[in-house]
Amino acid sequence: MGILRGFQRNERGAMKTFTLKPADIDKKWLVIDADGLVLGRLATLVADRLRGKHKPTYTPNMDCGDHVIVINAEKVQLTGNKAKDSIFYWYTGYPGGIKGRSKGATLAGKHPERVIMKAVERMVPRGPLGRRVMEHLRVYAGPSHPHVAQNPQALDVAAMNRKNKRA
Repeated sequence: MGILRGFQRNERGAMKTFTLKPADIDKKWLVIDADGLVLGRLATLVADRLRGKHKPTYTPNMDCGDHVIVINAEKVQLTGNKAKDSIFYWYTGYPGGIKGRSKGATLAGKHPERVIMKAVERMVPRGPLGRRVMEHLRVYAGPSHPHVAQNPQALDVAAMNRKNKRA
């Protein structure tokens, strides 16, 4: 009996909910070029791939997603005034120690990959499953990555929707 949209038939022919087992998980490696892509649209697609929501065997309590490699993170695009108005805040632990840095300043700084990491991190569930899922995301500022041995497949996000890419 094959899997049909998350259901399968039991021996009497009745529909039965499919539950994924750890031995049935098939993780693939994907590489996404973020050059010219819109940040929010890229982050939603990456979060769905990390969780496994694009698969018919998706199970909410299992880590059934794929490994995702994002390259050219420094060339991701922000729409509107988000480069200067959207700010990441953190607290140093001292009185009056609230600090912040805009997304544009982070992209122009030493670690531009953190903008994509934070955007995806806020789209996956918080807790042990979310932390495990985030371990499967690798983001690199430049065009090269050290995961050639895993033979990742290229995923063309710009061709999925015309709004995904900015000139």
